[in-house]
Amino acid sequence: MAERRESKKKGAAKGPARDGATTEARSAAPTAPARLAVKKTYKLYLGGAFPRSESGRSYPVTSADGTHLANASLASRKDARDSVALARKAFGGWSGRTAYNRGQILYRVAEVMEGRHGQFADQLVAARGLTRAEADRIVSAAVDRWVYYAGWTDKFAQVIGGSNPVSGPYYNHSAPEPTGVVVVFAPQTAPLLGLTSVLAPVIATGNTAVVVASEAAPLPAVDLAEVLATSDVPGGVVNLLTGGVGELGPHLAAHADVNALDLAGTGDLATGFEETAATTLTRVLRPGPEADGGEDAWLDTDPGTTRMTPFLETKTVWHPVGV
Repeated sequence: MAERRESKKKGAAKGPARDGATTEARSAAPTAPARLAVKKTYKLYLGGAFPRSESGRSYPVTSADGTHLANASLASRKDARDSVALARKAFGGWSGRTAYNRGQILYRVAEVMEGRHGQFADQLVAARGLTRAEADRIVSAAVDRWVYYAGWTDKFAQVIGGSNPVSGPYYNHSAPEPTGVVVVFAPQTAPLLGLTSVLAPVIATGNTAVVVASEAAPLPAVDLAEVLATSDVPGGVVNLLTGGVGELGPHLAAHADVNALDLAGTGDLATGFEETAATTLTRVLRPGPEADGGEDAWLDTDPGTTRMTPFLETKTVWHPVGV
């Protein structure tokens, strides 16, 4: 019994020594190196994919205080031509969908965007120097605007079209139809709510779009493209170019397969683009007073139907009655 107690004491005495050795070994283990963040590469959005510019060019994007945020693709003339071809290819399928289905898809855009609310708010804080409360308000307004135009998809035809009073043995009815491929120049100082306000009515009415993002703050637009890519919007319905308005604008304004231009983000270049578009009889929506007013200007603008009607054409049907 005495020997057994002695062995237990010896074993107990060894315990602390083992624990101490383990502690020393842990403290001597090398610490893990600090993790480097994965830097995001901002690309174009063409035909449902995210390619780099065919030119291989990019340009630096900085925050409101001049801090480097990322590099964005600098789209070329060929990228612009490709985007128009992809929008034209997608037009038949998108315009041929039921209005109800288009509304469901636009509502899905709002759902996905709501889930990424924090990411969009962070982008606005960095890009425009907004406070977090201001950025949250703008993101919420952008989500609400997608919902607003989702509700219009199956209603604008009833409001804008209708039966016409005629004198004769025939029935006369007018109905709005999408015009085709619309080039949208996003507002330069409103990269999210302004962009939503000019893009959503274009695709809600069955058109397809080529978007030239805000040159100074393109990152919210690319994030929006990622939302579109995961929201059942068919590839080619929206095509996003990042880069210089002065470089891309003349080629898009002169393109014979472009049906309409929204010049909201063209500033002093608007008149020149309008004159160029006249050579191909392309319809033009001139910049409004809210174009350069920042996100708050678009927040205070009643969307109504004013941004839908310029991109619609009216088809009138005459049908004999009582013959």
